[in-house]
This record gives sequence, structure tokens and C-alpha cells, in this order.
Amino acid sequence: MSFSLFKQSRNRQNRPRRSPLITLLVDRLPRFFDRVLARLGSNHLSWLILLLVLLSIPLITTPLTVRQQGIVAIALILVGQVVVRTEAKQSDKTVSEYFHLFLVWLSLVTTMRYLYYRFAYTLNFDTWINGFFCVLLLGAELYAILTLVLAYFQTLKIKDREIVDLANYPQDQWFKVDIYIPTYNEPVEIVRNTAVAALAMDYPEDKKQVYVLDDGRKYPERRKKLKQMCEEIGCKLLTRPNNDHAKAGNINTAFKTTKGDLVLILDCDHIPVRKLLMRTVGFFYNPNVSFVQTPHWFFNPDPFERNLYTKGEIPVMNELFYKVLQKGNDFWNASFFCGSAAVIRKTHALEIGGIAVETVTEDCHTAFRLHSLGYESVYYDQIMVAGLAPETFASYVGQQVRWARGMAQILRLEFPLLNWKAKHLTLGQRICYFSATSHFFYGFPRLIYAITPTLFLLFGINPIQGLGLETLFYALPHLLISLNANYITYKEVRFSFWNEVFEFVMSFQTGYVTLMAVINPKLGSFNVTDKGVSVSQRSFDWQSVQGLLVVTAIVIAALLAVPFWLLLRPEDTEAVLVNAMWCVFNSVLLIAGLLVAFEQPQQRPKHRLLRRLPVTIHTPDQSWPGETVNISESGVLIALDSWPNLPDQVDLEIVGDYGRRAFVAGQIIRKTPISDHQVHLAINFINLTQAQLDDLVLVIYSDVREWYSQKRATLDRP
Repeated sequence: MSFSLFKQSRNRQNRPRRSPLITLLVDRLPRFFDRVLARLGSNHLSWLILLLVLLSIPLITTPLTVRQQGIVAIALILVGQVVVRTEAKQSDKTVSEYFHLFLVWLSLVTTMRYLYYRFAYTLNFDTWINGFFCVLLLGAELYAILTLVLAYFQTLKIKDREIVDLANYPQDQWFKVDIYIPTYNEPVEIVRNTAVAALAMDYPEDKKQVYVLDDGRKYPERRKKLKQMCEEIGCKLLTRPNNDHAKAGNINTAFKTTKGDLVLILDCDHIPVRKLLMRTVGFFYNPNVSFVQTPHWFFNPDPFERNLYTKGEIPVMNELFYKVLQKGNDFWNASFFCGSAAVIRKTHALEIGGIAVETVTEDCHTAFRLHSLGYESVYYDQIMVAGLAPETFASYVGQQVRWARGMAQILRLEFPLLNWKAKHLTLGQRICYFSATSHFFYGFPRLIYAITPTLFLLFGINPIQGLGLETLFYALPHLLISLNANYITYKEVRFSFWNEVFEFVMSFQTGYVTLMAVINPKLGSFNVTDKGVSVSQRSFDWQSVQGLLVVTAIVIAALLAVPFWLLLRPEDTEAVLVNAMWCVFNSVLLIAGLLVAFEQPQQRPKHRLLRRLPVTIHTPDQSWPGETVNISESGVLIALDSWPNLPDQVDLEIVGDYGRRAFVAGQIIRKTPISDHQVHLAINFINLTQAQLDDLVLVIYSDVREWYSQKRATLDRP
């Protein structure tokens, strides 16, 4: 193994100037280690790692006075900040990778330093009640540290894929592709949008077939409409006599009927771009590839974005998974099948008995079984579907609960780390799957963190012996340097504070369902996330945050007790202040979590997309070119570089990225001057036919060269 594993090819002419220190760290030291390792051989790498660990031991175990520990803590924190700020000024990806590796090492050292201190000096077993809560808190901390280390492993190397161009292969040798659109009870118009875009995808007509897989036998009127829709647009409707195993059973039934070599699976609200097949099918010319997964992207704000008015400035949780974790998994050949926006080789799926039906996260379970046979996966990081995020907080909670239950079921049934039946799994794959399936157990640890400081302030229960400044001097470097290490990888996709809020909000629900899944993995059924729901008025979702309200009340009560402690027990001032600061931090997270449950109404019946498309406004006498600012199937905001005298009703010609056109009539409802020469026109579409709606769907969602790269102007500030 060589240090060049972590190096990227660089164009030296275009590389920005570096300081001598950066040149030494990034160019000369790696080349030096490459030469040393080449002479020693890869077997000696483990000895070098062991030597590094041994050299770290004095930093971990050397006893110091409180003042000295404070100096060490400040020095460690400053080193982390210097590295982060230096990395932020560099544009070279290789520089970032080396800084990340250094901070990972420093984080592990400070974490081991903190753990050594916790075990050696702070465990409190002087009474049974202190001992009980001491064990609970220690267990929560060990889980958090395990999760941290697993995440470091997953993101050790971020893999970027290059497309395999289908043009390199004769068209008569291209794979036949079946496109599955499973549906249950979603509005027919949502299914239609996806089916219309699937039919419009660039791929030979004789080599693709679109199927709508309807599992909604309980809704006969809806099924009639689906059948009529399929006949009208030219796709096929497949049904079955039962609903066994939900979505997985629906797909497995279709496997027996359709004849394609590959299957593209699309959730019924995931509208594909026209190039999806052209950019994914080429990977299957490697006969060992079982599936190609692409990111899920949602064009509407989820409850966190809408209810907290973040305006898209705070990344949602799926960005962390699809922009970083999946690419890290792909480096270890462990990227997950995510149930939609994925192409799967049918023969490989049938080899494992079809889509897995034993858990409610059938997608990840299926990927695990395919990897267990030694097959490969591909994660291609280009957004090629636009879907609907859960539109209410209750729907979001239901989705997260299903994922938590399913991952816990996989952990209980398969236990990837030590499943010796899965003989072809590599160590890297085992660790990635163990990390994913253990992630949703954060519920109870989060609650323990929230309750622990209140135990002391309300009842005098002290799970940590000698809690005070010395404890902070060990804990703060561990916490802050781990944030710094993750910042380099996560800065565009996860913000430190908001990640805490996300997990606090779901702690009660995930804690309960993961516990039940471990006790009995057969409990629970597949729940369909509601789509197409319109939030018309403000409300508070009491049911989803009952537990959070109780914890918030306890934390506030604990803070009210602080003055009494300071007056009556001044000798405990240090411990009281530390626990009070802990409660203040928890209260901020809890209140932010409760605000998510305040449902805010949608401004429009259809969600607007920020797309810049050429548009021409036609009147009987003249035409004016402009550009869309945002657009949906119901209306558009247009920017014009002139301020023409227009009638109230106009005709519009809107052009997609590849030249697809939609011709619609519109009613001007508002004119907003932007400057002396520019105006924004707010227009509602009127008298739309179904054919015009289909054209709009294709222009807005299908005729897309590239969806948003999610490069953010605002970054995390750990």
C-alpha cells in the first residue's frame, strides 16, 4: 500500500501557488513515504501504524495538573482550528485529504485521551443509583465514539466515478431495460409525470419498456384511472392479486413477467431526466456489476426547511448520505441500493431470490446480499431524478422510523461485521454495512445526553465523579477536533449544529423502533410515505413530539434549580455550572426541534423550481425574449430586460435544456420592477390541456442537462 492511494492526479500548470510549508506537507512528505514504503513492502504498513499508536500513548496517559491539562486542551483546539482554516484556503483536493487524515489521527488521539480519563478517574459507583446512570452515560458515549470511528472509516476516501460511454458499444449490443414505477395510493397525476418522463428518456425504443406496478387493489377507481393513463401515454400496467411484502413483493412479481436484462426502478414521484439510462447502463458491461445507484434529490422543501424558514441554506440529511457517505462507501465497493433512481441487473437479483422481503428497508438488504455473493456496485454521483420530500412533519417522522426499523432489522438478522455466511464480503464492506445498520440506534444515547445533567440539578444524582473544569479540558478537545475532522469532508453537506437537531427530533421514535427490531425483527410493516399532500394552514404536530416536550420541560426545570444550588451548595459551584451549560446547550437543540413541528403553509399549490430557461412571450403583434426565474406546472416567474406594455393574457414558449418546448397560455398577475430596465412577471398558466401539462413536465423535469450541484455559498462553521 502506498500513500499515493490518497493522491489525485494534478495539473501542475493550473495548480494555485502554495506556501513552502504546504509544499513540504503535500508533495515532499508523501513522496518520501512512498519511497520508504516501496522499500519496506506493504506488510510493514501495519508496523508503522502500530508505531504511530505507541507514540500517541504518552499524549493519552501522561498525568498532568488541571492547569497543565487546560494548556494542553487549548493547544489541541488551536491546532485543529489552524488546520481547518489553512485547509479552507486551499483549492487542491489532495491538500484537503491530507489535512483530513491528520485531523482524523488527532481526533482519535484526543478521543482515546478522553476515554482513558473517563475510565480512570470519573466512573462513579459509590451508590447503586449513581452507578446505574454512570453505566448508561458511558454506554451512550461509547456508542457515539464507535459511530465516529466508523464514519471516519467510511469517508477515508471519497470516490468519484467517470461515465462509461455507451457510444463505445454497438447499439444492437445494448442491454434491454425495463423501467418499473411501483405505486400504491399516490395521486395519478404524480405517477403520470414520472411515466411521461420515463417514456421520453433517450434510449432505443425497442430496448426499453415502461411498466407501472400498481399495488393499490384497495382503490379500484384509482386503478381505472391508472389503466386509462397507461393506455393513453403508451406504457404497461402490471397488477397482482395481493399486497404481500409491499414494494419488494410488487417488484418481485414484475420480475416474473418482464423480459429486460436490466431494470430501472423509480419511485412514482421520482421524475427522471432524459439522459439517465445513457449515463448508467454503460457500467453493466462489467459483468460483475449488480446495480448502479444515483442520488435522490427533492425539489420541494422538507419540513425542516419549510417550518424553520432556512430557505435551502441548511443542507438536509439526504445530502450527507448522497454527496459523501455513498461516495465513501463506493470506495470500499459497498454503496447501497436505495430503492429508486437505480438500475439493477435482473439475473443477479433473481440469484438472491429477488428483492429482499425480510425487512422494511428492502433496498439496503438486497445490496447486502448482492455484495455477499461477491458482486460489485456502482455509485454515480449525478442527480438524475427529481422527487418529492415528505411534505409534513408526521410523514417525515414515518419515513425515518421505517428506515430506523429496517436498518435495525438488518443488523439483527445479518450482523454484517461477523456474518461468516457472507464469505465474499471484504472487511471494508462489513464495516460500512455495520456503520449504516447501527447508525439509527442514536435515539437512546441522545436522550441520555439530554437527561444526564438534569439528574444532578434536580435529584443530586452524579453519574460523573469529579465533574468540573478538568473534565471539560478532556472533553472539549475530543468534541471540537472531531468536528474539525468531519468539517473537511462534511462542510457542504452537514452543518454541525443542525445535525444535533435532526437527531434530537427523532430520538424517541428511533430509540423505540430500533429496540423493538432487535427484540423481534419481524415486528413492523412497510409504511408508504404520503406524497402530494398540501399543507394549507399552520398547525402544531403534538403527537410527533410528545416525548420531546417532556424532555424540554425537564431540562427547563433543571435550569430553574441552578440558583438554589449556587446559594445552598456553593462548594459544588463548578459541577453546577458545567451541568447548567450542558442543559442550556440541550435546551437550544430541543427548542429548535420543537419548532420543526410547527407546520407552515405552502405558498403555492405546486412547488416552484429555480430553473433558468429561455422563454418567449408572444402577443398578436410582437414577441419578447426572457428567462424563467422559477417555474412549476401551474405558473412561472419571468425576468425581462425591458418593460413592455403587455396585455393581461399572453402566450408563452418555454424551452428546455435540450430544446424541448412547451406552448402555454398565461395570465399576468403581477409586475415587479427590478431595475430601470428589468422587470419580473408573475404568470399563472391558464386553460391547460393534458398534453400541455405533459410538455411542461418534460421541459421542467426531463429536459435537464444537470440538476443542482449543491455547491453551497454558505459552509459549516464548527
